[in-house]
Amino acid sequence: MAVSPSAPRVLLRRLREIMAREQAGEERLEQIVVEIAANMVAEVCSVYLRRRDGSMELFATQGLNKEAVHKTHMKRGEGLVGLIAERAEPLNLTEAQDHPAFSYRPETGEEAYHSFLGVPILRGGETAGVVVVQNRTRRHYSDEEIEALQTTAMVLAELIASGELAAGDALDDADREAMQHVTGICLSEGLALGHVVFHEPRVVVTELIALDVEQELERLEAATEELRATIDEMFARREVIIAGEYRDILEAYRMFAHDRGWNRRLVEAVATGLTAEAAVERVRYDMRLRVARQSDPFLRERINDFDDLSNRLLRILAGRTTAAEEEIPEDTVLL
Repeated sequence: MAVSPSAPRVLLRRLREIMAREQAGEERLEQIVVEIAANMVAEVCSVYLRRRDGSMELFATQGLNKEAVHKTHMKRGEGLVGLIAERAEPLNLTEAQDHPAFSYRPETGEEAYHSFLGVPILRGGETAGVVVVQNRTRRHYSDEEIEALQTTAMVLAELIASGELAAGDALDDADREAMQHVTGICLSEGLALGHVVFHEPRVVVTELIALDVEQELERLEAATEELRATIDEMFARREVIIAGEYRDILEAYRMFAHDRGWNRRLVEAVATGLTAEAAVERVRYDMRLRVARQSDPFLRERINDFDDLSNRLLRILAGRTTAAEEEIPEDTVLL
């Protein structure tokens, strides 16, 4: 059964209510899987979170045996859940048990369910977990259902980032360890001590669920218009008139910025109940998945241009600027 057009917005509204309650993180997670299952007419909804060693732990479920929670673990890359985590891509199966990566876990009681849809929960480009829905009947989940589950995964990523879940704490420790070492190209030997400033700081999206969809659509329209005007101004500069690599990059920016399909997908994402910022991140993720499946090297190279354009749009929405437009310390180390 396909989800109704209003179902994603209803689900996001319910998730916002759950996230606003004063309760423990695991209690929230248990309520979230119940809401997802009901909204998507699924008999099972489960959330697996990544542990520090890369394994996946069943953290909450509606439909599988409750006794399996915190007892079912998948090694890195093991089973359908491990496959989704490694590839960071959705997996949509009519018969899960026929897939070569299927790993049977008797304690879960999942042998009664055939159809399977799983999407990764992403934080900072890394897989933090996997959310899965299942049904007894053999069916292929629609694109709308996949998008609804992906949107929900964004909310789950924020719950993990809050540190309210044990697995979230482990992820934070691992992330901090991984971020202690930075490599670069040596231009001049020696030691530099100063304040690190990002030339184009990444905007971290923290508000995912829109309070007023119409207002978010207005914000999105104003930001995209400003983005297009900024790129058009770049083209008007004298140094850009001369053909070259810089002009080619700007041509790619302008192509994406004026693309009706991109704008339509942004509007559709906001219409489901996301903020303008969350819609930009959501469409960026979808675009990356599509381009990753392409064999054309030109298209694969253009994803970097699209990433940069998305970051520019996020900075406009957030009112952020680049380092060149701000007062920076004298001892700046520019990245």
